[in-house]
Amino acid sequence: MIDEILPAAVMSAESFGDEPDAWLFPEERTALGEVGEARRREYTTVRHCARRALGGLGLAPAPLVAGVRGAPRWPAGVVGSMTHCAGYRAAATARRSEVRTLGIDAEPHGPLPDRVLEYIALPQEAAEVARLARHHPEVHWDRLLFCAKEAVYKAWFPATHSWLGFDGAVISPAPDGTLHARVLSPAPSQQEPAPREFTGRWLARDGLLLACVVSPALD
Repeated sequence: MIDEILPAAVMSAESFGDEPDAWLFPEERTALGEVGEARRREYTTVRHCARRALGGLGLAPAPLVAGVRGAPRWPAGVVGSMTHCAGYRAAATARRSEVRTLGIDAEPHGPLPDRVLEYIALPQEAAEVARLARHHPEVHWDRLLFCAKEAVYKAWFPATHSWLGFDGAVISPAPDGTLHARVLSPAPSQQEPAPREFTGRWLARDGLLLACVVSPALD
């Protein structure tokens, strides 16, 4: 399902349940530590998806241990993103020579809890969510906004190693399944220019919302 909203250069894999044959490298088991069984299965399955996505790039399985702020450490020359929610796990990968950075997120397709929207949305985003909800009530636009913001953060942090709050980018989803993000936060000081815009797509199906954003490789 997620492959429908990803560019051709991005390889992906997904699972709608925990995979019984999924396994972890010793480094991953150590990094996970002592957790409940549900969390262990979730962690294992999403890495199983990630290794399948890496296989789509012709790469061998590799340990995927979280680094700073929980961002996965991908093999050299690779960018990627993982996501999981109830009943769904997915991963996407691409070669850095083709995609500078990417982010994916999955959420249950339901309304956000009370007062969450006012916390995550800029005024113009909240107004647009209200407008879209009037014209397209079949989509929970508040949850989609949250989903897209999570995807943007997952793309921003590996490229900049800096925090991006909910007010750090303005997200514009459209009824045609596309979305655009414009970063408002100051660019961090770094050798490469920070991405200032992301394009992406979203999908609502089978009780799920999926969003992806990408930034193309630098020339």
